Amino acid sequence: MRLYRDEPLPDTWDFDLLVLMGGLMGVHDEAQYSWLLPEKRLVGRCLADGKFALGVCLGSQILADVLGARVYRNRWKEIGWFPVERCSLDGSAFSDPPPRQFFVFQWHRETFDLQPGTTHLATSEACCIQAFEHAYALGLQFHLEVTAEGVAALVSEWGDDIDSGPYEQTARQILASGDHFGRCTSRLTEILDAVEKGIAYSSSLVN
Repeated sequence: MRLYRDEPLPDTWDFDLLVLMGGLMGVHDEAQYSWLLPEKRLVGRCLADGKFALGVCLGSQILADVLGARVYRNRWKEIGWFPVERCSLDGSAFSDPPPRQFFVFQWHRETFDLQPGTTHLATSEACCIQAFEHAYALGLQFHLEVTAEGVAALVSEWGDDIDSGPYEQTARQILASGDHFGRCTSRLTEILDAVEKGIAYSSSLVN
């Protein structure tokens, strides 16, 4: 759905999984991006109806906001390839546990608090909450879906966003880290498989 083009939102019973992707806006920018409000309402209906939502970067921040957590500017921006550390095995998204530490692609400046009723799955030096799980939601601050072409386009289009912070790589460093893409794809596949199994299990209980 391209909400910025006023495309209509579906009913929650028209899908099994809602995926919320990233963007350079923030969750509190409703005045500038009016589609944020209906998107948040859709996420709220999903959680109320027991439909699963997966949020990536901005999507994870929207999930946190809808769940009642505080979303705010992080001390550091994270831009580039950095390790995150798994901090829990309680969540079903990591039912096939990844390594204790693994590299992911980051491009964000906001963070959020952990809402009661959610499980903290991953953390990093720059940003405490890198992944969390709720009964009907999974939030990932980082990007596993990236491709070499996508990262190159992002750096070309938004490279001016890169400053000299301790957790911001240069464009050259980002583009030179091509060995991470395959592992990111494998990690994403494992997570999506776990989400699919969880959705199938929930559907079997309903039926």
